[in-house]
Amino acid sequence: MPFLGKDWRSPGWSWTKTEHGWKRIFLYGHELDDNREIDLKGLCNDNNENLFVGDVCELATTKRKKDLDNNNTKSQFIFVDKWICVHNRSTKERHVYSTLGEALNRLDFSSAIQDLRRFNYVAKLFQLIARSQLTSLSGAAQKNYFNILEKIVRKVLDDHYNPRLVKDLLQDLSLTLHNLTIHFGRCVLVGNVNIWLCRLETIHKWKQQVNNLQIPEQMCDGMTFNDLPLHMQNKILCELSDAYDIINVGQAMPALHSLSEDRILWRKLCHFHFSDKQFCRDLVLSNSEKVDWKLMFFTLKKHYPMKEQYGDTLHFCKNCNILFWKDCGHPCTANDPDSCLIPISPQHFIDLFKS
Repeated sequence: MPFLGKDWRSPGWSWTKTEHGWKRIFLYGHELDDNREIDLKGLCNDNNENLFVGDVCELATTKRKKDLDNNNTKSQFIFVDKWICVHNRSTKERHVYSTLGEALNRLDFSSAIQDLRRFNYVAKLFQLIARSQLTSLSGAAQKNYFNILEKIVRKVLDDHYNPRLVKDLLQDLSLTLHNLTIHFGRCVLVGNVNIWLCRLETIHKWKQQVNNLQIPEQMCDGMTFNDLPLHMQNKILCELSDAYDIINVGQAMPALHSLSEDRILWRKLCHFHFSDKQFCRDLVLSNSEKVDWKLMFFTLKKHYPMKEQYGDTLHFCKNCNILFWKDCGHPCTANDPDSCLIPISPQHFIDLFKS
């Protein structure tokens, strides 16, 4: 088989040892011909130190500092195409497959978190990665993961947007890193363990900042929520799909507490997230033999997954095997591209890249 590159049997570069470490030998002027011999004795004389240029060898004492500097570098992966072709197995014609880390770098999550329609989707996806897929990421993808995570925390601190979701994300990530660094160590982590300990300290600092977040009271001279008619307030509460949002509204002021405890409101929430078969298995009755829908909801929540609802999600094209944001588009060859699209939930996104 012919060699496509430099022969591995070649003698390689020439080096010399100095008081500052090893230095590679370079010659000024034109390159030597293949038939011309190099006089190593003449090159290594003290009088010819000006022939040596550049120090290509890092000292061992500066290696840790270099690793920390590389970790703090906010490297961004810039791709023209905001989509990725998903190949989870190799064939005779194509020996390539896509990884979760590659998708994390190419799908421009850094810009997606600035869109309120995608923020909850990206935060939930990062939470699932923190729970089980962190060790499957490459070193570059892990660095990108924490860079985007820092932007998520910064957005919550600046805009006060959905801090509860980010609290759960940081809590899961903290538990995962604590188990990996303390119990498993460097056998499952990419990079220096000291870097991961620094990341763990940073996560604890973020958790404190989010927990101490104080949302200022907004002063409004116009119409407020309390000025709306009762049936309109109830209709607005029925549009909420998160039970904790309903509870928080009821705790805002005593007048809204009765609305947040309405049986019809909790019944609609149960029917939105769960099926009728699940109701029959876990029916909860109150003392008056009526269904306690609020208690019913939290009982079903312990046993069954809830329906996920996002303003915008990633889409998968069945014809092209391409994963992309819908408004960015992708080069589809189907006659009817819209019929080939499937919205991808965060868990489905993780499953696409499982081997």
